[in-house]
Amino acid sequence: MEGVFTYLGGIFGEHNHSVVLVAHLLLVSVIVLLIAKMATKSLRAVPNGTQNVMEAYLGGVIAMGKDVIGEELARKYLPLVAAVGLFIFVSNVIGIIPGFESPTSNINVTLPLALMVFFYYNYEGIRENGVVHYFAHFAGPVKVLAPLMFPIEIVSHISRIISLSFRLFGNIKGDDLFLWVLLMLVPFIAPLPAYLLLSFSALLQTFVFMILIYVYLAGAVAIDEEHEKAPDPVIDTMGAV
Repeated sequence: MEGVFTYLGGIFGEHNHSVVLVAHLLLVSVIVLLIAKMATKSLRAVPNGTQNVMEAYLGGVIAMGKDVIGEELARKYLPLVAAVGLFIFVSNVIGIIPGFESPTSNINVTLPLALMVFFYYNYEGIRENGVVHYFAHFAGPVKVLAPLMFPIEIVSHISRIISLSFRLFGNIKGDDLFLWVLLMLVPFIAPLPAYLLLSFSALLQTFVFMILIYVYLAGAVAIDEEHEKAPDPVIDTMGAV
């Protein structure tokens, strides 16, 4: 966040915000790699310590995706969702510590994350269903409405980039500003309960981003199931008559 002191900014220069941002990104990456290293350096049948925490986390990610996309596909896409979730959570939380900046409070970080998810789920949809079949489902189940539905679906999918990136960026940026103001006004008392609120917000924003990855993947790779469940208004009307 420009204008706010950070330890890394003191090293590289606060005026060079791009370098400070990259430094915080590298710091988050190192923390994530250290967590992964600690969890896997001595694997045991009965987990403890970091391994226990990470196994609980991975189990939670699978359980999250199971209700959205099914257990088999939830496990297939587990590496992507779990890695993105861990990166976002560490990025969110590090900004709560005075003297550090959340990389996810910068649109230059959240936008590439959103683009990565956008291109990946469309790639998976095309790979699983073929180009023609995948884009055909953009027209909807009713052929008469296809000329109307297709451009609406295209705009809807593109808007997901904005939704993913700006939701995460806006919420974390707002949290950082909120904490900054509190630290300036009452640096010793007021921030204490705020840390709980900000920690919950960091967790919530991570959860929302992760669940949306599963939702978008489900819509891309499970086209046939989606169409089977979608009612046809013409058939329903004839049946009613």
